[in-house]
This record gives sequence, structure tokens and C-alpha cells, in this order.
Amino acid sequence: MNPCFFSLISYNFKYREEDFMDLFTMSMEKNLDRTGPLADRLRPKKLKDFVGQKHLVDEGKFLQRSIKSDRITSMIFFGPPGTGKTTLAMIIANSTSMNFEKLSAVTAGVKDIREVVEKAENSLKHYNKKTILFVDEIHRFNKSQQDALLPFVERGIIILIGATTENPYFEVNKALLSRVMVLELKSLNRDDLSDLIDRALSDRENGLGAMKIDLKEEAREFIIRVCDGDGRNILNSLEIAALSTEKNSEGIIVLDIDNVSESIQRKALKYDKDGDEHYNTISAFIKSMRGSDENAAVYWLAKMIDAGEDPKFIARRILIFASEDVGLADSNAITLANSTFQAVNVIGMPESRIILSQAVIYMAKAPKSNSAYLAIDRALGDIRNEKTMEIPNHLKDSHYKGAEKLGHGKGYKYPHDYGGYVEQDYLPVEYRDKKYYEATNNGDDLDNIKK
Repeated sequence: MNPCFFSLISYNFKYREEDFMDLFTMSMEKNLDRTGPLADRLRPKKLKDFVGQKHLVDEGKFLQRSIKSDRITSMIFFGPPGTGKTTLAMIIANSTSMNFEKLSAVTAGVKDIREVVEKAENSLKHYNKKTILFVDEIHRFNKSQQDALLPFVERGIIILIGATTENPYFEVNKALLSRVMVLELKSLNRDDLSDLIDRALSDRENGLGAMKIDLKEEAREFIIRVCDGDGRNILNSLEIAALSTEKNSEGIIVLDIDNVSESIQRKALKYDKDGDEHYNTISAFIKSMRGSDENAAVYWLAKMIDAGEDPKFIARRILIFASEDVGLADSNAITLANSTFQAVNVIGMPESRIILSQAVIYMAKAPKSNSAYLAIDRALGDIRNEKTMEIPNHLKDSHYKGAEKLGHGKGYKYPHDYGGYVEQDYLPVEYRDKKYYEATNNGDDLDNIKK
């Protein structure tokens, strides 16, 4: 038999196999569209259906203008989970005339980036068509992977859209960061989350509209409150509650607080010990103590404790605060703070939470003075920026042989010989009128020494 016949059969079989694989992929994607998580099924495809982030997507705002004019620039979406970062990227993909490629920084490597860039170069060279590259969780790219993107973003061969829950100013290379716009997405507010619930309950094709669901008002408020601004969480929790609750005698699924609460996992606080939320929380904590708001200070303390922050780190911050912000207004504060640090080291959690709480409330309620903090910084400023002054002779050490011949210690007045205080210069003549310490007259921070 003619060998060409077998070649033809082999070619046709290969073609049909690849064709079937494409059909299987299409079938899988359609099936996922129907059976995937509720949050994915309800993902809007047009900007007008997007919920939240009005500062970016409302009429006349940056993203609305960019998508409408098809003038997309490289950007990074930065915000908490479930706020619409991936959804916005998908909307841009559906709205633009550019090619669209997607990579996940969790699984992609430099080789994958190069393949996408090669396709983008060919598209621009042969069809004058730009390519958008969406990189999910871009903060997971290491330095070499980010560097691989840089020249192509700079030359405009690809338009980069990154999504990250971590502050890009901490996680993304400065060189790459300087070539993109950083757009911050906020947690969804109560109205946004309520809108998502209404859409889920009314959409018969992709949502839960085909099911008879009676969501009680107190259950609605509970799920909105506990899901903490996360749209994905609220939709998927609502679906779990609906699917796991039996219908009543009238065929209605009644969702009250009890069955809704059983369908929501305990929320995971967004708190990266090396990232943005860590610094923001400790900043709010210190500023609340400084502002004498003990309730706010205890709240931020509780957030850090619940997120697993090192209690010794918290105790160290309290110790610094006791000197920097309470200072001479209440000299007992630093003693209490130091005792707190020692106790936390000895006791450990969970009991240390009580010790920390006591110290925080004390610091918040204590009178405040930063006079010691300002005094040392003023003096350091002169030391670093001015001519270093000679120590006056009468203040120099006179306890060694030959000091008298040099005049060291000559003329020094021993204060105890004068009842504890005597007028004399302790700074060079040029600095005689310098005042580094200035009393605040708060609490015990009073300058009672008469001169």
C-alpha cells in the first residue's frame, strides 16, 4: 500500500486529536462558567456593571476614560482581596482592541514571560497591534522576573497590568514601578456588598435567582459585616449557605444568622508582618496612644494580637513610646513599659495580652511630653551640622597627673558646696544661650530649677 496513504491517515488523526482537545477545553470552560464559584459566574464583563471603586471607574475617572478611549497604559491594581482587581483586568480585555495575555506569578517563570513578549513583538511588527499582559499576584515575581519585563514595558511592546494584595512600593522593583501607574482599590463598602447580594439573588442564569431564597435582614447585615469588604467572600459564602440549607415546607430556603454564620470561615486578617498593613497598623496604634484615645489604641492592639504579631515587638514599641511621647510628663511610664517588656518575655501569650492592654491604656491616659525627644534631636542637629565646640577647661577631667598644669578643672564649682546649685557655664560661651530642653508644663514635665 502507498506509504503516502498512511501519512495522510496519520496527519488526519493528528489534526482530529488536536481539534478534539480544543473542543474539550472549550467544553471545560463552558462547564466552569456554569458550575464555578458564584463570584466567578457573576463576574461582570462591562465597566457599567462593575461594583465599587467609584474613584476609578465613575464617569470621567481615569479607568473609565482609559477604557473608553482604548488608551490603556501600564498599571498595577493594588488592594485587598475581593475588591475587583482581576475583574477590572478582564473588563479591559473585553473592551480593548489590543491582544490580551495572562500570567500568574505563582506558576509563571522567565521562560513564560519571554514567550509572551515574543508573541507581542510579532504582533506589533506584523499587525501593528499592541499586547496587554495581565500578571496576577505580581508581588510574587522575584527580581529577575520583574527585570525580564522591564525593557518591554519601557519600549511599549507590552502594556503591563499587574494585580497584587501587597503594597507595590514594598514588593515591586523601583525601576518597574516608575514605569507604571499604581491604582489603589479600596475594600467594598456596605452598599457595594449589598448590591452584590441583590445581584446574586436576582440573577436566574448565573446567580441564585432560580432558587427561592429568603435572606433575613439580620443575616444580610451579619454577612456584610463579617465578610469585611471582600466581594468574592460574600458571594461564595452566600452560595454555600444557600446550597447547604434545606428548604422549608413551602420550598423556600430561609437564610438566618445561624445557617449563614456556619457558612463563613473566620475572616483572615490582612496583616503581613513585613508589609504595608503591618506598618499602617502600628502607625495607627502609636498615633492612638499619642492622641490619648485608649479605646482606639486597644482596638489596634487587638488587631495585632489576633494577626499573630510578636508580642515582644509590641512591647518594644510601647517602651519607645513611654520615653518619646510620655517622657518627663510621667516618669513612671518608662518604668511600667520596661516592666511590661520583661513580663511579656517571661509570660508569653495568651496571658501577655492582658499585660499589654494595661500598658497601652496607661500610656494613652498618661500626660504627654516629647521634650526629651526634641532635646536630643536638637542637640544632635548641632553636633552634626555645626562646628564641634571645645570643652571648657573647668569641665575637663582633672584626675590625672599633669591636668593641673594644663589648667583642666581650674575654676570648677562643685554644686554640693553651694547647696546643690551654683551658677556656671556648662557649655562653651558661644552656646551659652542654647536651649535644647524646653518644658511642656504637661504633667510632671515642669522646669522647677531656678537659675
